[in-house]
Formats: sequence, C-alpha cells, structure tokens
Amino acid sequence: MKKRFTGEPIIGFLREADARLLKDLEAENNRLKRLLAEPMSEDDVIKYAPRKQW
Repeated sequence: MKKRFTGEPIIGFLREADARLLKDLEAENNRLKRLLAEPMSEDDVIKYAPRKQW
C-alpha cells in the first residue's frame, strides 16, 4: 500500500490546524471577556456614582 504523506507534511497540516484553532480560541476568549466586562463596568458605575441627597 502506497503512503500518501510522509511525516513532515502531516506535521505541517497539524501545525496549521493548531494555529487556526488557537486564533479562534483567542477571538472567542476576547469576546467573552468583553461580554463579562460590560456588566461589571455598569455595576461599578452605579456602585461608585455619587448619590443625590434628597
């Protein structure tokens, strides 16, 4: 049976797939951080905003 790929091309394919996966994970991580930071920022503003004295 004839082999299609030797070790080097297979390693290259795996490195490319790994790089794409890492890029996708970093993008998703940044998106999730923004989603979490927005509500916390709003809460901080409400918490530390000067209260009007009636």
